[in-house]
Parts: sequence; structure tokens; C-alpha cells
Amino acid sequence: MTLLLKGARAIDPQAGLDDIVDVLVEDGKIAEVGKGLSRPGCRELDLAGKILVPGLVDIHVHLRDPGQEQKETIETGTRAAAHGGFTAVCCMPNTAPTIDTAFAVEYVRGTAERVGKCRVHVAGSCTTGLAGEILSDMGDMARHGAVAFTDDGRGVQGAGMMRRVMDYAHQFGKVIMSHCQDEDLVGDGVVNEGECSTRLGLLGWPAAGEEIQIARDIALCRLTGTPLHVQHITTARGVQLVRDAKAEGLPVTAEATPHHLFLTDEIIDDTYNANYKVNPPLRTEEDRAAVTAGILDGTIDCIVTDHAPHCPWEKDCEFELAKFGMTGLETSLGLVLTQLVGTGVMGYARMVELMAVNPRRIIQVEPVRIAAGSTADITVFDPAVEWTVDADDFESKSKNSGFIGAHLKGRATDVLVGGEPTMLDGKVLG
Repeated sequence: MTLLLKGARAIDPQAGLDDIVDVLVEDGKIAEVGKGLSRPGCRELDLAGKILVPGLVDIHVHLRDPGQEQKETIETGTRAAAHGGFTAVCCMPNTAPTIDTAFAVEYVRGTAERVGKCRVHVAGSCTTGLAGEILSDMGDMARHGAVAFTDDGRGVQGAGMMRRVMDYAHQFGKVIMSHCQDEDLVGDGVVNEGECSTRLGLLGWPAAGEEIQIARDIALCRLTGTPLHVQHITTARGVQLVRDAKAEGLPVTAEATPHHLFLTDEIIDDTYNANYKVNPPLRTEEDRAAVTAGILDGTIDCIVTDHAPHCPWEKDCEFELAKFGMTGLETSLGLVLTQLVGTGVMGYARMVELMAVNPRRIIQVEPVRIAAGSTADITVFDPAVEWTVDADDFESKSKNSGFIGAHLKGRATDVLVGGEPTMLDGKVLG
């Protein structure tokens, strides 16, 4: 397919590009970037007033498939991703069964190729069944396309086991993504320990339960030399631990979610809205500000959603019994544009680094640039459109968002994956 994208403001810090240009897409690649381009007979998209960037990537997503298709499927999850402006996601392995074999990796990749609306990269588990006892067959999974390894949903509890995981992953040049949670300390906590847990009469989850494992895994990164990626960081001290590790020159990266950037534990009130029950929990304003500072100064490398779909009955129950997590693929870009870019806290170039450039670098997949010869994975958004988050508008199978009713400015309109449109004018195709 040949497409001519006309008159968008193209922004790509990798190419030093911030200008109104035309982009010619041909045979899955960007053929030309310039002004006044024409190609007789090809389809043209008028993108005047819109912004065009390298395709967004979310490297922390739960597609729930295989085994939990009542919550989400690869098809519905990737439709939600396209609707949110993403050209690729990296799915987590805590499915049922766990993605801990090459067969499971191939199942997800094959299904995504048939029904997906974006690219799906697969993270395999570190240990069999996420039990933290036996190494998964990381080598076989890596040979079949796994891009990273994680026991996301829980932390690898034993330091000795985590060292073996990192030593083994080092052989295959893969990053270890760590869900930092000391389960013995966290116990049955469901909200941030402190004023919030006291006010609501709920079991607390201390910040130290996250920070202890961040510190441990940084030490193991130093010992093994294996790249470490700290997942969904939430605390001020945790951010400082990562900042210090980077200053030391260690191969440590980190991510943050919109809900930890834009919400605090103060939003959980006596209605006990379980959509705000997430793992790790919403923290204090001091923590939120520290995570934002980490995003701005480069300590935190990328913004991810930790998209965690659940059935209605899994959230419409007592707070203590509700499942952890909220959806996020369809609100992430709008939240970042509204809360960070629109307020002048952050520029578009930094947003592109956080949501398109750095995620690809961390999981070591092909870079995408707005330049001739690059794969045509492209996201286009309208920075002026105003909209209200409505669950009925979601492509995701699940509706457990903590941002229902939020008024946002800026939304994805068009998405190309390998030069093929998966969303045009705000509508997911097919």
C-alpha cells in the first residue's frame, strides 16, 4: 500500500525533526519525508493540524490470553492498543497457563499475527509458573522470539534465585524486568501504608516493600552485569535508588504508569472504588511528585500502562477481595498530553522518547524513525481535540479504568503498522 500523509507536524528527536512535512509510505517503509510531496494515484491523508510521531510502544501490558479470555483477548487488547495510538505492545507472562515455554511464546505471536491490530512482543517468565523455584526455559523462549523476561504480577522472592535468573538471561542478551515486591513484608496489604490505610481501615502496603527489592535487584545487576528494568516504580526512595544506579553506570532502566503519575492514595475514599486498587498501590503526593521528576530528568526511561483488564464482578466487590489493576491503553496518551505536555511540564520530544524511542531500546527491537528507510510504524494524534473518558467507547473487553469521566485534551486519530492503517480518523479498522 502507498499512502501520502500530508501536512502533519512531524516530531522525532532521533532525527532532529520538528516541522510540518509530508510523509510518503510505500511497501511498509517510509519512502520520503519532505515538503510538497506528491505521488499521483496514491491515497492521501490530510493531517493538517495533527502531530505525527514514531509509533508508540507500551512495554507493560496484560493481554490475559491464553486462559483468561473473559477479561481480554489478544484481539481485543490490540484493538484497545491501536485505539490508544500504540503500534506495539509487550505482553506479560502471568497468563493461565504461564508464558514459560517456547510453545506459549509461539501461541501468542502466532495469534497476534492473525488477529492483532498492533505488533505484539512477548515477555517470557523468569521461573516456571511464576513460582520462583525453577528457572523457566529462557533460552528456548528467546530462540522463539521472547524479548525479555519477568515474573510480573509478583517479585522473584529469593535473592539466590534472582541471581540465577539474571546469570541465565545474560547468556541470551535479554533484559530482566523486575516487579519489585517483597511479599513477606507486603503481606496482605491493599493500599499504601500510612494515612490512607489508617483512614480507610485497610491493610497497608509499605513503600519499603518495593524499595527493598529495587535495592536488591540493583545489587544483583551490579554483580551479574545483566540489564535490569524496574517495573511500575512508585516511591520517592525507589526513584533515587535508580538515579544512583544510573550515575554509577549500571545498566538499569525504569518505567512509570499514568496512574502513579497522575493519581495519589488520597483519591481512595469511603466509597472504596476498587478501580483504584492497583499493584503496586497508589502512593502519596510526595511520591507522585518524585516519579514525575524522575520522568523529566531521565531517571525513569518510559511511560507504560500496566494495562490490567478484569471482569466487572472482580472489581464490584469488597475492596480487600477485588483484583489489583486497571486498564490503561486507551487513556495513556490523552493523559500524558493533558497532564504533562499540555501544562508545559514536558515537551513533545520528551514524550516521544518516553513512549516510542526508549521502550524499543529497552526490549531491543528495531528502532523506528520518521526518516526514509524506516519501518512505517506511525502514530498520529490531534492535540486540540477534547474528550471525556467513557467506558462505552473502549475497545478493551474490560472497563476497569480509574480515569472514567476524566476530561482530556489530545487523542490518537490514525495508526499505521508496517505501513498498513490499523486506525483511521479515530476508528479501529476491521
